[in-house]
Parts: sequence; C-alpha cells; structure tokens
Amino acid sequence: MRALILGGGGMVGQKLARHIAANGLNGQPVDITLHDIAFPSDPVAGAAQIKGSIADAGTPETLAKTKPDVIFHLASIVSGEAEADFTKGWAINMHPTWELLEALRAEHEADPSYRPRIVFTSSIAVFGGPYPDKISDDFLSAPQTSYGAQKSICETMISDFSRKGFIDGISIRLPTICVRPGKPNAAASSFFSGIIREPLNGQEAILPVADTTRHWHASPRSATGFLTHAATLDTDLLQNRRALNLPGVSCTVAEQIEALRDLAGNDVVKLIKPQPDPVIQKIVEGWPRNFAPERALALGFKAESSFKEIIQVYLDDDLKRPI
Repeated sequence: MRALILGGGGMVGQKLARHIAANGLNGQPVDITLHDIAFPSDPVAGAAQIKGSIADAGTPETLAKTKPDVIFHLASIVSGEAEADFTKGWAINMHPTWELLEALRAEHEADPSYRPRIVFTSSIAVFGGPYPDKISDDFLSAPQTSYGAQKSICETMISDFSRKGFIDGISIRLPTICVRPGKPNAAASSFFSGIIREPLNGQEAILPVADTTRHWHASPRSATGFLTHAATLDTDLLQNRRALNLPGVSCTVAEQIEALRDLAGNDVVKLIKPQPDPVIQKIVEGWPRNFAPERALALGFKAESSFKEIIQVYLDDDLKRPI
C-alpha cells in the first residue's frame, strides 16, 4: 500500500507518518511519501520526503501520477493567516485541491481500477453562528471566515468527485488540536495550546480572549486516530454524506486552566497572562463551541473525555518529563 501525506512536515503529519510506519494501515505495511515545504531535522524512518508547495505549478499532477492508494490531505495555511491574507488563503487552501482532484480524475480515466481514498482534514470553521447548545450532524454549514469557506468548498468538491467515482473521499472536521508541541503558529486558535504548553515549559503565555470562551478540542493522538480510522473506514457507511463532525471535548478556557492547575499547580498557572486581542476575539467568537457528533461516534471515531486527559496526552507523548 502506498500513502501520500500532503502537509507531511507539520506536527500532525509527522505524528501520522510515525504511527503508520510503526503500525501500517489495516495490518498492511505502507510505503509513505511526505510532501511539504519543509521538514523537521529528524526524518521519519523509511519515509520518502518531497519538498515543495502544493500550490507550485504542476505539483498536484506530478503527485497524482505516483498513484498513491491513500492520500492524507493536511496541507493548508492556518486560520489566522488565511483571514489576514485573502489571496494567499484561496491560493493555498482551495485551488490546489481542485487541481489535485482533476489530476486524480485523469489517472482514474486512464485506469478505471484506480480510485484512491482521500482523507481531507476539514475544520469546525465550516460552521457559523448563531449556534445551538450543541451542533448536531444536521446543522447547516455556513462559514464566517475565509478559512472556513475554503474548507467547506473543498468538502463539496471531494463529495462530488467521489459521487462520480473518480476518488473515494472523506472529509473529517477536526476539533482544535491541543496541546500542540513546539512553537506557536499563526492559527487564531494557537493560544489554546499556548496557555498549556508554555507554562508547562516554564514560560509565560498570553491569553487573548476571556476565560469564559468555550471551544472544542482533541489531542494530537486523537487526530492520528481520526486519520487512520478514516483511511480504512467502509465509506458505504457514510451513505454519501462524506463530511463528518468528529468527537472532542467542549470546555471553557477557565476549565482548561483548572485542568492545568490540577496537574501542575498554581505556580504554573500564574504564568498565564491575560492580554485581550480584539482581532483574535472576533475570529474565535465566530467558531462553534460544542458538538453532538453521533455519526462519527457510531462509526468508531474516538477522542478524549476531559481536558485533563488532553493535557496528560501532551505530558506523555511530547513533554516526556516529570512536571
């Protein structure tokens, strides 16, 4: 089996690649190719690396010609950057997906037996308010950010190309992945990880929103599980509704902080410094806060049950030292 991970140099892509290298997919060994603009210094053993932007001319066609069995599409610029740079957001987050799907259609038409599984990482940003207490699987997708609009359009394209039989696609709407190891990124949601990660590493963290802000989270470990499960799922079970809300943990920032206090103590929590940012506040206010992801749960997708558990995953998988 051949797997291509677009955005394979990022945190989730690297964790996914290491998991597949160690465990395969559906019990089968996998030849892994990673594509991204840059990679960490410690490569995934046995995985090929291709450097470049998914938006580079000819890149989607070149990648499609390798005829991977599974494509994990993680490549995008993040929410805050997509909102700040309208042109770049569409150029990276939407147009290359269309070009990739068209290239895969050409491969299928040349060889009708070729119909790759595509797992597209969508986002809860495809939704816009006003929201119910919990978003059900039937709630309207009406994004209120450019990032959300770009993800929503890609979902629709993947659904239609799947309906026509060119690919076998599934879009998974990831919760905010937290706690992300490493440095902050340009995502508007970056602070959700920062207020946990930085204090645990003895550094101050800026909190740009009110502690009453509620959001939907899952760990990087859960993200890897979501992706591998989506890659092996019988898509007939989706009944042609190929975008899924995934499970997670709904909590307020105050509840995040209390979970951190329970695990690490008051001195660590004191490193969190409130500093309101109107731009971040406006973006976050437009995001959903809680879900009832019954379809995904019935299909076997799993996540943490508390934010304390999410912090513990970071301690076990990434910090790897006593606190």
